[in-house]
Amino acid sequence: MVATINQRIAANIEGDFVVFLIGSRLNRWWKFPKLIPIARAMNRMIEELQAQPELGLLHVEMWSGQPTLMVQYWRSFDHLHAYARATNAEHLPAWADFNRRVGSNGDIGIWHETYLVKAGEYEAIYNNMPEFGLARAAGWVPASGKQNTAKGRLALTDGSDEPAYEEELA
Repeated sequence: MVATINQRIAANIEGDFVVFLIGSRLNRWWKFPKLIPIARAMNRMIEELQAQPELGLLHVEMWSGQPTLMVQYWRSFDHLHAYARATNAEHLPAWADFNRRVGSNGDIGIWHETYLVKAGEYEAIYNNMPEFGLARAAGWVPASGKQNTAKGRLALTDGSDEPAYEEELA
């Protein structure tokens, strides 16, 4: 079992960062074999990125389903874009292979969304969780003082603006 941090914590990252969501969707179940090389290519890309932190990937979380969802945290958009265009990396050959095998024939959908996050313009809270998401990507601090409330974590208040727990309402 994964160890949990049994207190309220908040993600803590310095500077700007990028949240990149990416996934796929099997549109025709009988085309499942076409999904296998895509999944393998994604695994190779993630292994490559994790082995070379200087490429800018901070952390990745993956969920399977229909569609799949992978959340990636990047140091910057420049890092993400450079990796996507690097001729000596796993991404371009995988992209070319997808276009040869699937293209726009409707068998498998792929998607991504990119969010550029400015320093201090995020908030995240976790309780009784293992290191997860942005807190795992960048680090965490106890959710006390300014970190006590969502508005505090966004530097809109000093963290005393609203109760953190329902019990405090009584």
